[in-house]
Amino acid sequence: MGQTDFRFGGASGVAVAKSKAASVDDAVAELAAQLPSDGLALILVFLSPSYDPHRFIAEISRQFDDTEVCGCTTAGELAPDGWDENSVVALAFSRADFCAVVRPIFNLDSFRVEDGRRIGGELRHELLRATPQVERGSPFGLVLIDGLCRREEAVMSAIYASLDDIPVVGGSAGDGLRFEKTFVFFDGKAHSNAALLILLNTSLPFRVFKCDNFEPQAQKMVVTEADIENRMVRELNAEPAAQEYSRVVGIMDAKLDPFSFASHPVLVRVGGAYYARSIQRVEPDGSLHFFCAIDEGMVLTAATSRSLVGAARETFADIRDQIGDVSLYIGFECLLRRLDAEQHQLARDMSELYRQNRVVGFHTYGEQFGSMHVNQTFTGVAIGRRPS
Repeated sequence: MGQTDFRFGGASGVAVAKSKAASVDDAVAELAAQLPSDGLALILVFLSPSYDPHRFIAEISRQFDDTEVCGCTTAGELAPDGWDENSVVALAFSRADFCAVVRPIFNLDSFRVEDGRRIGGELRHELLRATPQVERGSPFGLVLIDGLCRREEAVMSAIYASLDDIPVVGGSAGDGLRFEKTFVFFDGKAHSNAALLILLNTSLPFRVFKCDNFEPQAQKMVVTEADIENRMVRELNAEPAAQEYSRVVGIMDAKLDPFSFASHPVLVRVGGAYYARSIQRVEPDGSLHFFCAIDEGMVLTAATSRSLVGAARETFADIRDQIGDVSLYIGFECLLRRLDAEQHQLARDMSELYRQNRVVGFHTYGEQFGSMHVNQTFTGVAIGRRPS
């Protein structure tokens, strides 16, 4: 799709920038100084909630007024130099290597499945029309979504069904540890109660991936009473939820907090595979508030942990075996993985591993993979190098 432009990292077609400037104006200026000013298909930004999201997206959109700028707020940033906070990370995609189309989905509280299918189908056809026939490679999708909307499952199921097997990954926008309000960025504005579907076509090799570090155990819990709309489990095995969860996972003497949930997720089995369902907090009445959708009758399986570092290292090795050298990983990693690493003094090792492998993205309130919304997982897309 064009000749090498070394402003974009030469072999990858993606330029990466970061700022920790205290003010929005200074942060935008620092990003602009690090990124190409033209030849861009798309800019993605992942913004700490320490910045004003409305001012930031307005300013950076003015700075790059000829390019679509998208992104979201975070619960931590995956920066070129490792894990970070109170920063902003930006990725600029070269028009020579990528064709990009974007569609927002507003008013998620009234989202209908037919709307998602229509939007996904329309955007897929728009990408086909926008990509010259002689330059067509392969497409993949990214989804960024309000991390507090509680609509991720419906959105992902509807979108994925309309994309004709285009692989999709993504992340739920964060708000640090505050859980108050999250934003996605589109058309120079910060939106809550919204999602973005981004489709990119590229001639570069790539693979989407999913990584977790949990193994299912024999202990089971059945959701016997729940507030499905609000993702609250009131009873497990006909016992008060927090009490029964503590008993089953073996943390009876510990206070339940985000670190407890990070170390002891529960799993659900879907299509023969296990996916993590993480708990956000304990309510005053002893109910458990989940990050993912739950339902009465759902069987939850207790899990044990493998090495966070080892599992991530295995994932990177597997991807290299599939597509050769990787120039960039666009990553979406659950906030609870970060908390788990911090609790077990592994944060520095994980940060260094991500720095070595050039992982850029953000810590999330949930991850998207295919038609699934998952927790306590590291998902993303690995971009390979342009053939010599």
